[in-house]
Amino acid sequence: MSRKEIEQLIKEQFLCRIAFCGKKNPYIAPFQYVFINGELYFHFTKYGKKISLLEEGKSVSVEIEAYTQDLDKYSFVTLTGELAFVTNPEERALAIRKIVEVAQKKGLSENFLTAHGFPTEKGWNYLTPDKPILIVKLKNITEQIGLQSP
Repeated sequence: MSRKEIEQLIKEQFLCRIAFCGKKNPYIAPFQYVFINGELYFHFTKYGKKISLLEEGKSVSVEIEAYTQDLDKYSFVTLTGELAFVTNPEERALAIRKIVEVAQKKGLSENFLTAHGFPTEKGWNYLTPDKPILIVKLKNITEQIGLQSP
């Protein structure tokens, strides 16, 4: 895939899988992401295996895909890099606002909010920068591969 096609795929999708280097085995999990100014941002819960793996500072692979139901057309992108916590308040706030915007635009269920300990009945607008949510971004990308069906 061309760089333009790769970027288009990333912009159109909102779910990915992140593969972490585990102690004994790889660990892979799905995440919602947003694409802002050419960078990928993710929101993490403060618990789970991913946090300890992220803190080890090893590289990760992020996979984003699109396909038709019968798989006659497919495309996917794999990016290899490092994850880092976003500590800049403005950058973090921008990512959170974009996460809410994408969730609402795509019609994602508020049930997702319970993973972060937030009440679903409050809706996506409850997710604001003052809430305790971890924002992480992919940095130091060493490899980017995009493949698609012929």
